[in-house]
Amino acid sequence: PLVLELVRVAKTYGVKVIFKDVNCAFSGGSITMLVGGNGAGKSTLMRIMAGLSRPSAGEARLGGQARLGYLGHATFLYPGLTALENLDFWRTACGLALSRKDLVAALERVGLQAHAHERAGVFSRGMAQRLNLARVLMQTPDLLLLDEPGTGLDAASLSLLRSEVVAARARGACIVLISHDFAGDAPLADRLLVLEGRKLAYDGPPGAYGPVAGVSAAGDSGVGRQPGMPVEGPQCCA
Repeated sequence: PLVLELVRVAKTYGVKVIFKDVNCAFSGGSITMLVGGNGAGKSTLMRIMAGLSRPSAGEARLGGQARLGYLGHATFLYPGLTALENLDFWRTACGLALSRKDLVAALERVGLQAHAHERAGVFSRGMAQRLNLARVLMQTPDLLLLDEPGTGLDAASLSLLRSEVVAARARGACIVLISHDFAGDAPLADRLLVLEGRKLAYDGPPGAYGPVAGVSAAGDSGVGRQPGMPVEGPQCCA
C-alpha cells in the first residue's frame, strides 16, 4: 500500500533553491536510504515528509490513517524527567493505549531497563538516542522517518537499530533513513535516493548507483548535537 507520496516538492529560502521537482512514492514493507552532500537538503526533505516543514511548492501526501514516527537530530526528550516518565509523556501525547508494563518493555527493547528511573538529562548522547528510538518504536509507526539515527551509538546499539529497522519492514512499515554510513546501511535498503544539484539525481537500487564513495563521506554527521527540550509539537501525532 502507498504510505507517502511527494509531488513536485520544492524548498526555497528567499532566492536560494534547496531542491525542486522532487517526485517519489513510498510503499509499505520497504527501506529507502536518502543520501547527499552537505546542504543538499536531506533533513529538510525529511521534515517535509514528517509534516514539520511546509514545501515551498508541491505537496507531501500521507496515505490513509498511517501513523508517523520521526527521529530527528533533536531527541525530543525532557531532561528533567526520567526515561520512564519521558515515555509516559509521549504515550499520553500520542494517545497510545500502552500500559506501564509496555513502557518498561520498550526500555528493555533498547537496553535501558536498568536506567528507567534516571533523568534523561544525565544520559550520554548514545543513551539519549536509544531512549529516543524507544519513544519512536513504541508508536509502531506505519511510516518511520530516521534522520541519522546512528549518531552517538556504539557498535552494539547500531546493530540493535538495524535489527529494529529490518523488523519494522517485515511487519509492513515504510522506513526512510538518512545515513552517512553507506557501507553499513546500504545492505538494509531496497532503494536509494540521492539529492544532488538541487534535485533528486538518483532513485533506484543501492547497488546500481555509481559514485558510492562520494556519497558515503558526504553530509553532516550530526555529532555534537546535545539532547534538548522539545522545540515542536508532538511529531508522533502529526
